[in-house]
Amino acid sequence: MTSVVSASSSTDYYSSIFTAGPSANWIGDTITAIQNSATQGGILGALASSGDGSINSFLGQSSTNASNLALISQNNVTNASAFYAQIASQNQKQRSAEALQKVFKALQESQNQVKPQNVNPFVYLSDGSTIDTETNIMTRADGTQYDITTGAKYVDPADVIQMANGAYLNTKTNILTLGDGTQIDTVTGLKVSTTA
Repeated sequence: MTSVVSASSSTDYYSSIFTAGPSANWIGDTITAIQNSATQGGILGALASSGDGSINSFLGQSSTNASNLALISQNNVTNASAFYAQIASQNQKQRSAEALQKVFKALQESQNQVKPQNVNPFVYLSDGSTIDTETNIMTRADGTQYDITTGAKYVDPADVIQMANGAYLNTKTNILTLGDGTQIDTVTGLKVSTTA
């Protein structure tokens, strides 16, 4: 006579029948519990798997147990090493960030100390010209101004009136510069220059 739990195919068959309805789930669970009880753990499982009682089976079982304990110990050491390495890495990152912050703070404090105070920004030349080191404008003795970074003649934007056709009027010198570069003195109406 065959039992209900003897073959795995019959177990699958009975499990599929018993789990078909909502009220029959306990039968499927019972079959699974019966199958699981066949492989006992704990002391009963150790006694059941002790073998035939010979020294050979005892030594074989002891060797397996020793290997399992060695694996457990090795895994503990590996996991602990990874854990402590992670903690050390986080501590190192935190110390590096704190040191970097300290260096930036010291740099900022040193830059604040170097700021010039009460320094005259003008350089006076022997021919009467001056250079404003804050705006990089050189003013010649005749009043002509040049941008010392580009070398071009400087016209203060506050003194310029822009017109729609590209012409502009310098109110300081009363010179109207047309879009083609022609310059006209607005006081006399005479052409000053034909080059830009």
